[in-house]
Formats: sequence, structure tokens, C-alpha cells
Amino acid sequence: MEIAEKIAEFVNSVNYQKLSEKIIHEAKRRIIDAIAVARGALNSPPHLVNKNVVTHFQGSVPLLFGGNATPDFAAFYNTFLIRYLDFNDTYLSKEPLHPSDMIGAFLSLGSLFDLKGRDIIEAIAIGYEVGIKLCDATSLRKKGFDHVTFLQVGAAAGLAKMLKLDEKSTINAISLTIVPNIALRETRSGELSMWKAGATADASRKAAFSALLAKFGMTGPSKPFSGRLGFINVVAKDFDSSVFNHLESDGVLRTSLKKYPVEYHAEAVVEAGKSFNVNVDDIVKIEVETYEAAKTIIADEEKWNPTNKETADHSLPYILAYTLIKKDFWLDAYDQEMIFNEKIRSLMKKITVIEDEKYTSIYPKELPVKVTVYTSKGREMVEVRNPRGYYNNPMTDEEVEEKYLRLKGRKEELNILWNMEELKVKEIVSSIKGI
Repeated sequence: MEIAEKIAEFVNSVNYQKLSEKIIHEAKRRIIDAIAVARGALNSPPHLVNKNVVTHFQGSVPLLFGGNATPDFAAFYNTFLIRYLDFNDTYLSKEPLHPSDMIGAFLSLGSLFDLKGRDIIEAIAIGYEVGIKLCDATSLRKKGFDHVTFLQVGAAAGLAKMLKLDEKSTINAISLTIVPNIALRETRSGELSMWKAGATADASRKAAFSALLAKFGMTGPSKPFSGRLGFINVVAKDFDSSVFNHLESDGVLRTSLKKYPVEYHAEAVVEAGKSFNVNVDDIVKIEVETYEAAKTIIADEEKWNPTNKETADHSLPYILAYTLIKKDFWLDAYDQEMIFNEKIRSLMKKITVIEDEKYTSIYPKELPVKVTVYTSKGREMVEVRNPRGYYNNPMTDEEVEEKYLRLKGRKEELNILWNMEELKVKEIVSSIKGI
């Protein structure tokens, strides 16, 4: 059976009334977290670019923190803010994903069609499940393609539910999203650019555009996955279709929040770094043992010379060196004077990253890292198996709220978001203010 057909059946079967309180609550936590990190990106250089570009996409859909745009550009704009800091939620499997990226599209079309908060919660339950099952089915990064290819399919599925598409139209929405839009991994190779966040924003935009086309009758190839020249036969011959035999609505429970603004494989690195109580001037060398994905993604050759925020938040040596020196890690770590700080750069040169096959074998059930610091006075070692925020070591609601407030959110907004079910999406978006 074509994967898009299985997804369409699943979309049709999900009903808000059948969602557990745990799923509903976790969906709200994801919305709160997404808006928090979006606000933190308001002064970022690419956001200033988007503020200029939006003048050419004038429309009626409200944007996060003010303004209006067309539905597709609103999805792009909102998602760029959510994604830019690399501080939103994550799923790790054969392929990684940042599922809350799709919330930007849900806010856009939810506002356009005058829907309620419960409709976004329902869409999250669907979109997250579809997105993570795709990540369980195959790896994209090892084939040279980007994970946003899967994000847009999950977003299209969630939007199909929001727009009340029938199964045939849902298949069309998925097809119109994935067939023309296979993203290249070059986005995340070597020194990174603004497009690191833009790739997901564009995937969100495409999902919104495709769902709208499908709603009004546009058709796409009927077998986007299993067709002779479809995704499986052209991109991923190793695709494990069996993971789609059991679609539930609890995928959001298997995703993870971030306590620190770094690429997820570095969350444990920050925790380990904060645990040391050594004089940095006494450090002779540092050995980091971790799993393959962490070494490949955040410790490749270019990551020893970050020149911008986009590369620094994917640089294990930079993140560890900064943490050892500052005993914390927050957004000010990405100020240009810090990225080029000589003391940090000098410490980075003393770091070696090694893959531990035992750690690789247990990833992603655990995200282990072992940091050994050698000083002129001896040796200290810290191991972290699962960082705070990982699905098996979750942040509390209080910690989620603390993150929201630290990113300049307001307490009254939290009350609105925790009780959003019957509120109009437009009202929710309009209630969220800028810094």
C-alpha cells in the first residue's frame, strides 16, 4: 500500500476527543517552547531580511509578533523565527528532525481559516507522528539529502486535518509537497549559512502552499513514495515501510526539548562542561568520546573554525570550550566577539573528538558523551548519558516556563497558551507580543 495512502487513512482517523490528556498537554508544551524560541530570534540578521521581504507578500494572515502576510509566506516567516536559534524540539532516529518547525505553518493556516487552538493540537498529534515515522524509516543525511524533506510531509498531514481534507485530497497534499521538493544536505555541510533555518521555513511554506492547492482541487502523482520514479525508488531504496503499519497519535511524547541553545547532540556536552571545576589555564588537552552522529554532525573539520552563529551552534569544540570557560551556555555565546575570542579558540585547539562504537550502538536510545579533561594537576572525567530535556529525562513544566520567561516571554501569555483549546488561532497569535 502506498505510504501516502496509509498517512491519509491515519489523518482521517485522528480525533481531538480521542487524544489523551498527556498528548494534549505535551502539544501545548511544544507550542509554548516554539513561541519562546521564536521571540529569541527577533533581533537576528535573517529576521531583518524577512521583515524586508514580507513587504512583497502582503496578505491577511497575522504573523508572530506583528504584521500580516500571505498564507505561504506567513508559514515561512513564523517557521524561520522558530527555527533560527536551533533551540526548539528534536527527534533523533535514523534521521533527525525538529518537529515543532511545522507549528509555523499550523499558525498560518489556522489563522487563515479561523480555526481554534484545539485544531493546532490535533495537527501536532498527526504531524509529529508522521514526521518521526519517516525518520524511523530511513536516513536522509547519509544519502546527501536534508531532513526538512520529512518535516514538510508531516506538516502537510497536519494541515490536511486542519483543512478537513478527505483522504484523496490528503494524498494530493502530501504528493504536491514531496515530489517537487527534495532538499539537499548541503544546507548543513561545512560552514553554515542563514539557510540552515531557511530550509525548514521553506519546507513549512511548501506544505502550506500544497495543502491549499489540494483543498481547492489540485492533484498530484498518486504514488509519491512507491511510484516507479517516486521517493523510495529514487531516493531511499532502504526505506522501511513497515514502520507505517502502526501509526498512533502519541509521537509527540517521543520528541525532546532543549535546555540549551545548541544542536541537540551538544546538549549533553554542555551539561558535561558545566560539571567541571578546573582552572582553564591548567588544561593540557581534552578528549571527547561520543556516538557517530554527534561526531559527524558537530565535530567535522569545519567546526573548529566557526565564523558565524549558524556554524557555532553546530560546533562541539566551540560549545565545549565556551562552557568550560563560562560555566554556562546561553544566547550571548553567539556574539561575534565571543565566537572569535582568543581564549576560547585556544582551548578549542586542545579538544579531540572520538567516536565510541559502544555509544554509537545505543544511539538514539541514549545520547552518551564522555569528556575527559587533562590538566597539569591531573585528570577529571564526566559522562552524561541523557541530557535534561531528552524524552527519557524530560524538562518539567516549570523548566519550560522558565525558558519561556528567560527568552522575554510574559506570564500572561503562558496562561493563554496553557488554555488555548477554544481560543481562535488569530487571537492566540495576536496576543503574543515582541520583546
